[in-house]
Amino acid sequence: MIAIAAGGTGGHLFPAEALAAELSARGERIALFTDARSAAFDSPAFAQAERFVLQGGGVAGRSALRAAQGLAQLGQGTMVARGLLRRLGARAVVGFGGYPAIPPAIAALTLRSTRPVLVIHEQNAVLGRANRLLAPRADALALTYAETAKVPGGAKPHVVGNPVRPALAALAGHGYEAPREGAIRLLVTGGSLGARVFADTVPAAIAALPESLRHRLIVTQQCRAEDLERVRAAYAGTGIPVELSPFFSDMPRRLATAHLVVARAGASTLAELACAGRPALLVPLPSAIDDHQAANARALAEAGAARVLPQTEMDAGALSSLLSTWLLAPERLAEAARAASSLARPQAARDLADLVLALLRRKAS
Repeated sequence: MIAIAAGGTGGHLFPAEALAAELSARGERIALFTDARSAAFDSPAFAQAERFVLQGGGVAGRSALRAAQGLAQLGQGTMVARGLLRRLGARAVVGFGGYPAIPPAIAALTLRSTRPVLVIHEQNAVLGRANRLLAPRADALALTYAETAKVPGGAKPHVVGNPVRPALAALAGHGYEAPREGAIRLLVTGGSLGARVFADTVPAAIAALPESLRHRLIVTQQCRAEDLERVRAAYAGTGIPVELSPFFSDMPRRLATAHLVVARAGASTLAELACAGRPALLVPLPSAIDDHQAANARALAEAGAARVLPQTEMDAGALSSLLSTWLLAPERLAEAARAASSLARPQAARDLADLVLALLRRKAS
């Protein structure tokens, strides 16, 4: 049995889902260790897996009292995880960062004679704090970027990329047709919870575009549920076809038909953009710990696949200017799409699974 430890937001869960699907296809038995916030219970990748919710709490950025409470919860979760790993006969633990990965990982390290192989995966261009704690003692640190910052001494890095779900990996290599005439499809996505700053600025930015662009636009925008009505009202009267929703279950199709994507710079979002080969205008989340979204965005921008607009500089005018510059230059969009495709690693789930199973074979030999 291989235990996958992931929880919280889609940025941790999506690559865990991709690995679970790959390992399950190879006949491996999977167990999911997660937290109470997790949406993983709705994931088909874990439908046949045993699933366990562990105690845990964040420590970074908390008050002293809340940090102490978080540490106590992590300790409780570790004791429970230790018993579960022993009972299940876990051969490996694969953690995907964040505090939900800490109890199973520490539990694995304390089992001694029956210790499972421990692999830690980092999605971002800056190693997360939980992974910094665990990496020196893990059997392998799987990275998305070769230049990942804050990798501690003693870690055993392997660059595998960031696993994406099979339907998104399948988009790789399908090409991109720049919108030289006809409809222009703009996709606005703010991550798993939507982005309020996009609700505040995107409709006004689009309204300020030249009429020659506005009449060609078709907009799909992810919004928080509480923002839907005001965003719908902001688009009213523009004559632009708009589809709004807090969540789109058919993201592979929407990415495949988009000409330009406006998004945050979460690791899973960027891996999906690369597989789809889509140009993007990225607005990194400024509150991200260690500013890792800005580092993620730079990786795409330096490759020519994206433009970056810091949130501190984002208003309707700045956004409208950038949109106009790109949408009026289809060759630039095509170049950015090619650059995005060059970064794609659709085989990342396969490569991560290969790494885990190779470590298991080495241990058994």
